[in-house]
Amino acid sequence: MGSGHTNWVQLIGYTASLLVLSTFYMKTMIRLRCVAIASNVAFLTYGYLARLYPVFFLHMVLLPLNVFRLHQMGNSSRGSDGRSRRAWSNPR
Repeated sequence: MGSGHTNWVQLIGYTASLLVLSTFYMKTMIRLRCVAIASNVAFLTYGYLARLYPVFFLHMVLLPLNVFRLHQMGNSSRGSDGRSRRAWSNPR
């Protein structure tokens, strides 16, 4: 691997790390899940390109979990009358 490739891989890794860090500042669960999904994709890419297979496999498990939980929030956030039942998007 050339140094140009290594620099791109490292940039992807740092981006993924910054995305994870930013989730700790999220005040809403929906936004947190969306950023977590983005970090999972970035870490999948980083883990594969850097041949860090434990990182790759961890985020292979976490990505569908985050997508599933986000989907659950979308389904449970509306009552039968169309009004918001849960305040997933409202910070406390």
